[in-house]
Amino acid sequence: MATKESHGANVPVDRGDGYEKRDANVSALLQFAFWMAVVMAVTMVAMKFTFDFLKKVEPLGATSSPLVKQGARVMPPAPVLQVHPHQELVDYCAAQQETVSSYGWVNQESGVARIPVDRAMDLILARGLPTRPAGQAPVGAPAVAPATVAGQTDVQGQCGYLTEPKETVASEGGEGK
Repeated sequence: MATKESHGANVPVDRGDGYEKRDANVSALLQFAFWMAVVMAVTMVAMKFTFDFLKKVEPLGATSSPLVKQGARVMPPAPVLQVHPHQELVDYCAAQQETVSSYGWVNQESGVARIPVDRAMDLILARGLPTRPAGQAPVGAPAVAPATVAGQTDVQGQCGYLTEPKETVASEGGEGK
């Protein structure tokens, strides 16, 4: 079976004006735009009359929003949005650091006090923790050890990302424990 080759494949084609005149019906486009403008104008006039009518109608009852009261602005119940969240987090972390590194009463009537975490760790090392025999497991204890995630550093509480871990400081030439 033979194929026919076009002998005029390399002949340039005259493209004319650069657009197709026969596809665009300018009068139909202008007519469409006119009627679209008329519909928009009628819609806006109808909205104006509707809003004016609704302003004259008396309210149906109390406002449905609990935040609106007879002209007075009422703050919503706590918690409210934070104005300076980063500074509040820094202040919170400083207060937490002060709490874990100082002495104070938790409940003075019952004689419960707090001591700094470093001092508590020293006391535990000196006195030790109570132990049980090796074969005895507590009631309801899991059969497997808790899983650890490899490659993650120990987070130092909620504010761990604001300070460097002690191991990093010690390895960079800082003083260790």
